[in-house]
Amino acid sequence: MGDRWHVEVDRSLCVGSAQCLHHAPGAFRLDGARQSHPADPETDADESVLAAAESCPAEAIAITLLGTGEPVFPPEE
Repeated sequence: MGDRWHVEVDRSLCVGSAQCLHHAPGAFRLDGARQSHPADPETDADESVLAAAESCPAEAIAITLLGTGEPVFPPEE
């Protein structure tokens, strides 16, 4: 069984660019204020979700390993 992730969007940082929707259309949604949120905060590890986080111009998307909380993105320095 593969890794499971917890995906969060910091809505105080989200600028509504919709880059996350471009990279992972099924994984993110925009609300009426054009702010992103994960369609399901608990998801299987997915390269498109990682690409969405990496492409976010506001760096508003964080991904951690479900259960351990170990950072996937942004990586620890």
